Amino acid sequence: MSAPGVLSFTQQGWEQVLAKVKRALVYLDAACAESLHWGCGASRLLEAVGGPACHLREFEPAAVGGGAEQPKAVFVLSCLLKGRTVETLREIIGRSRFQYCVVVTAVSHAAHLTANHVPAAAAAELEGQPVFEQLEEKLCEWMGNMNYTAEVLHVPLWLAPVAPHLALTPAFASLFPLLPRDVHLLNRARPDKRRLGSLSEVDAAALPPELLLQIRCLVSGLSSLCEHLGVREECFAVGSLSRIIAADLASYAPAKNRRKTAAGRASVVFVDRTLDLTGAAGHHGDNLVEKIISVLPQLPGHTNDVMVNMVELTALQNEEKNQSMIAPGCLAQSNDTAAKALWEALLSTKHKEAVMEVRRHLVEAASRENLPIKMSMGRVTPGQLMSYIQLFKNNLKAIVNHCGLLQLGLATVQTLKHPQTAKWDNFLAFERLLLQSIGESTMSVVLNQLLPMIKPLNQRTKDDYSPEELLILLIYVYSVSGEFTVDKDLGEADEKVKEALARVFCEESELSPLLQKITGCDSSIKLTFHKSKIAVDELFASLRDIAGARNLMKQFKSVYVPGNHTHQVSRPHPSDHPLLILFVVGGVTVSEAKMLKDLVPSLKPGTQVIVLSTRLLKPLNIPELLFATDRLHPDLGF
Repeated sequence: MSAPGVLSFTQQGWEQVLAKVKRALVYLDAACAESLHWGCGASRLLEAVGGPACHLREFEPAAVGGGAEQPKAVFVLSCLLKGRTVETLREIIGRSRFQYCVVVTAVSHAAHLTANHVPAAAAAELEGQPVFEQLEEKLCEWMGNMNYTAEVLHVPLWLAPVAPHLALTPAFASLFPLLPRDVHLLNRARPDKRRLGSLSEVDAAALPPELLLQIRCLVSGLSSLCEHLGVREECFAVGSLSRIIAADLASYAPAKNRRKTAAGRASVVFVDRTLDLTGAAGHHGDNLVEKIISVLPQLPGHTNDVMVNMVELTALQNEEKNQSMIAPGCLAQSNDTAAKALWEALLSTKHKEAVMEVRRHLVEAASRENLPIKMSMGRVTPGQLMSYIQLFKNNLKAIVNHCGLLQLGLATVQTLKHPQTAKWDNFLAFERLLLQSIGESTMSVVLNQLLPMIKPLNQRTKDDYSPEELLILLIYVYSVSGEFTVDKDLGEADEKVKEALARVFCEESELSPLLQKITGCDSSIKLTFHKSKIAVDELFASLRDIAGARNLMKQFKSVYVPGNHTHQVSRPHPSDHPLLILFVVGGVTVSEAKMLKDLVPSLKPGTQVIVLSTRLLKPLNIPELLFATDRLHPDLGF
C-alpha cells in the first residue's frame, strides 16, 4: 500500500461505512455524496449494499422512507447532528418501518460537545460519547421500540480527494475569509464590547458563534487527517481568518493528546484567499481542467464537478430534450485506472499538452478495441477528437471498457467547442493590457479603459462582457493593484464606472441568480436605478477592501511585479518538516495547486506537498463568494 495520503484517508473512512450498509437503505447528504464521488465512487457503495434495487437516497425532509421489506437504514451526514438535521432524521424514520438505524457523522464528538456548549474542562472529564448515546436513544424511540438497534458514530468523511496532492472540503465550500467591512458588522453585533479597529484585531472571541462552530468542525476534520498521516503538526497562518483557524487547531484538545504519540512531523500553513484574488479571477492559468470547470454546467448538488453530455455515444439526436434522458458523464473517475491516470495528467499539464494527452489515450483505447482508427498528427482539433470518440458508438463492450476515458474526452471536446472558451482568450488579452496599465499609470486610467466595455443588454454582442464577467474583471483589477491613493480623477472615474454598472444591472431582461443576490431583487422589473446604485456602492466598498487586503503584511504586499507576468502570492516555507500541508481558505485553482506541487520540492527537495482547500475555483465563483455570501453567519441548520 502507498504512503498514507488524502486518498487513503478518505477510502479508509468509506470502508468503515461500507461495512455497515449491507441490505440497507442509504441516505447521503450532498457533501458526503461528493466525498464518495471522488473517493471511491457510488458503484462501490451499491456493491456493498447488494440486491437488485438502487437503495441510495438523498438526505432531505421529503426523502422517501423504508417499507416493511427495508428494516435497516444508514444515514451518512457531513454536519453536526443538531437542529434541522435531527428533525429530518425524525421525519424520515417516522414514516418508515426501520428496526436498525446507523447514523454516521463527519464531525467529531468533541465538536458536538462544543456545539452543545459543554465547557472544555467539563468535556475532558466526560466518559463515553454522551451526545451520540442520547441520539441513539432518540432513534429507538422514533423507530417505536427501545429494543431496536441504533448506532451513532463519527467517521471523518470531509474530504473530496481530487488527486493524490489535492483535496477539497465540500461541506465548507462557502467558507471565505473576512473583509475589513465585516469588522463594522462585528462591532455592531457587540456594542458593549471593545471596538475592533481592523481585521488584525479580530480573534475567535469576536466571531459569531455559528462561524466559530464551523471552524471547529473544520478543525475536527483536519485533526483526523493528521492522525491518519501519523504526524505532529506545527501550524502557521497568513491572513486573519487563517490565523483564527490555525490557533483553533493548535489548541484543539483531542489534537494535543494525538500529538504526544505521533512519529512524523508536518507544517500546516493556512492562507486567506482574499490576499490574492488575481489568481482566481484571472485567466492566466494555462490549464484545460480550469476551462472545463468554467464552461460546462455544474453537476447538480456538487461544488467541484461538471456534467458531460453523453448523447453523442447513443443513437439519439444531440438535441436539448434528449440530453436530460441520458445520465451525464463527469470528471471524477475513482474506479477507472486508465481514466484516473489521464485525469491526473490533465491536472498537471499545460492546455496544449493536455489536449494531446487526451488524443493519445483515445487512440490507444481504440487500437486496443481493434476499432478502425485513422491516425492524424499535427494540431489537435475538437472534430478530430470527436471522430475518435464516435468509433466507440454502438459498441457496448468498448464503451463499458473505456467509459471513464470517453467522459473525459467528451468533456474536452465540449469545452474546446464552447463559445465561452473563445472568450477566455479575450479575458486574458484584456488582463494583460490591464497589467501593463497598472504598472505604468494610475487607477483612474485603468477604470477609464474599462468604462467602454460596460454595455447594456441591447448593445452587447456575444464578444462583449456580461454583468457577471465585468465583476470578475473588476475583482482582478482591484486585487492586482493593491492599495492606491484616492484623488479627484479616481473619484470621477469611480463614479462613472459605478453609474454605468448600475444602469447595466437595471437593463437586464432577466436577473441571474448572482445579480438577484447582489441587488436583493428577484426580478428585473422590481430593480430600480436607485436600488441598483445602492447595490453597486456596496460592491465597490468590497472591491476597495480587496485592494487593501495585503496592507497588514510585512512581506508579500504585491502579487504583481511590473514588467513581468503576474505572480501569485509567494508562499512562506515555515520549517524543515518533510510534509507541507497548505490549506487555502476560500478556494484554489488547478494551476495554483499544480504550481505548489512543483514549486515546493524544487525549493526544498524531498518535501511532500498536500494542497487542501474549500473548493476548486473558477472565475465566476469569486463574485459569488465576495458579494453574495454571508461570510459571518454560515447556515449550520440550527
